[in-house]
Formats: sequence, C-alpha cells, structure tokens
Amino acid sequence: MHGWIILDKPHGLGSTQAVSAVKRALRQSGAGKWKVGHGGTLDPLATGVLPIAIGEATKLAGRMLDSDKIYDFTIAFGAQTDTLDLEGAVIAESDHRPTLADVEAILPRFTGGIEQAPPAYSAILIDGQRAYDLARKGEEVEMKLRSVTVHGLHISSPHGGEDSAACPQGGLAQLGEGEGASPPSPSAARQHAAEPCYPLPQGERISFITLTAHVSKGTYIRSLARDIALALGTVGHVTMLRRVKAGPFTLGTAITLDKLDQAAKGGDIGGLMLPLTAGLDDIPALPVSPDQAAALRQGKVLTGVAATTGLYLAMLEDIPVALVRSDDDQIVVVRGFNLMSREDD
Repeated sequence: MHGWIILDKPHGLGSTQAVSAVKRALRQSGAGKWKVGHGGTLDPLATGVLPIAIGEATKLAGRMLDSDKIYDFTIAFGAQTDTLDLEGAVIAESDHRPTLADVEAILPRFTGGIEQAPPAYSAILIDGQRAYDLARKGEEVEMKLRSVTVHGLHISSPHGGEDSAACPQGGLAQLGEGEGASPPSPSAARQHAAEPCYPLPQGERISFITLTAHVSKGTYIRSLARDIALALGTVGHVTMLRRVKAGPFTLGTAITLDKLDQAAKGGDIGGLMLPLTAGLDDIPALPVSPDQAAALRQGKVLTGVAATTGLYLAMLEDIPVALVRSDDDQIVVVRGFNLMSREDD
C-alpha cells in the first residue's frame, strides 16, 4: 500500500478530514494502519483534485506541495467579503460591472511573475499565530506581499457536467447584468455560480465570470480574484473554486468519497491506488544494479554512473529505490524509499 489516492474533494470537507477519511477506508478494507498525508491543502469551500499519499509516497508529499496547480474559479463582481469568498461578511460594494472585453484586456496584467497579498483569512503564520485566528479575533492583520507566478490565465466556462457543455470556450456566467445593478449577495452568488453560462456580446456588463488559472505554489486564488476585480474598477469575491490539476494529477484519475467508501467495504481499495511513481511522472528513470540499489538504500554516493545533471528516479527493475540527483559525476540520494522486491523480503 505505497502510492496515491486522488480524491475529488467535495465542498465543505477540509483536507485534514479527507486524510482521515482515507485512513478509515484503509482500515475498513483490511489494509490496516498506514502513514497517510495530503499533497496540497484545499479550503473547505474548494473542490477538486486532492492527492492523498500513502506509505512511502508520503515522502513525496512535500514535493507535491511545491508543484504547479490549475484552478477553475468564479468571481462575483459587486461585493467583497472579509474572507474573499462566500463564507465571509460583505465589507465593500460597488455598482460598477465590467464588460467581457474589460476582463480580457486586464488578464495579461496578472500573467507571469506578480506580487500579491495573501488573504487575512489564511493559514500563514504571523508572530507564531495563524492569520485566520487573528482575523477572527477582529485584529488588524497586515499581509506582506509575496512573489508568485501565474503561468496562464484565461476565461473559461463553469466546470462540471452539463454546465460546461452549455457554454463554449470564452463564455461566462452572468447574474444581474447592467451598470448600476445591485451587487450580488454571497447567498445569491452561491445559488447562481454553478448555473449554465452563456456567451455574451463584448459590450454587455457582467456580474460573474469564470476563469482558469495555472499557478505556481503559494498563489492564492482568492487574492487573485480580489485584485482582478479591483483592477477592473470594482470589487469581487470567489463563489466557486475547483482544482482541476495538482502536479501530474488531474480530475481524470480522481475519485469521489462515495467510490472510496464502496471500495473500502468491498476490500478493494488497492484497486483505486496509483503507484508511488505516478507522483514522479516528470522524473526520468535511472536503472541501477542490485549492488547500486543496496548502496543507495544505505545513503551512499554512487560514482562512475553516466547521467546528465538533474533529478532521477533510481529503479531496480520495477522497484523505486530512491529519488536521486546527478551532479559532478556523482549520484546522491535526495529521498530514499523503503521498498523491497519479493525476493528481498
């Protein structure tokens, strides 16, 4: 049981709760207790790809945290909340609504290397305390700017089933169009954010739009939505946030909690798992001999191995031995795996 379960995390479930659900499923299926961790926090509001590492794959969870992510998210224009999403109280309102052309024109300003201030309601530590704890106490929270990278940002349709099919690429969700329309409340936004979207004329005012962002680690989508709205001369907050890709993992390999539960009851949870190597799809394999594998497992440095500089996955036939780095004609262990073949056992 060394590998990955990719959850399609539902709305309202925290990442820690998702890890607990996988632990319970493992026990229920008869697999016993295993070390389990997640590869990237998702807010309870958010849904989508949450990689869950099991066994030796937990040694790669940190690497997953550092990976790029892709998100679909909907911005409701006209109201900003203190949490920058549906969960918070409205702290600012604006009657101004942008046009589709306005949004298209502004997106290049938020592509590439940018600086953003994280939300006050975030898990960032400030003087040893979580920012969200300070914010909930009503204390003034000063969030320092941080540099992040937005690799790609474009208009898309709301994600999910029939809604996606209802709107061609470049469409958007709409509610309360028109200059001077009342700002959508968070409750109204919650009701309408997932409705089918419709292509609109370039000059028509909009209150909702759904974007797709390919971002580096440390990027806060709620902050990105806030800053886009401000740049458009209005305010806004996130009404839908869905992670569609985390590192090499996509929704195509993700499973629901119901499917996890069914597999656990049937004792077949192993059938849902991806191998440990699935988290290293971008790392080339480096075949090693049994003697070399034994040396790497002891943390020793290999010499005389022909390999260009870079990261490799040392493999003894089909058994991952270690994540290694080749440099100056030496192979050095970055992260070793305690995996043995049946013959070794």
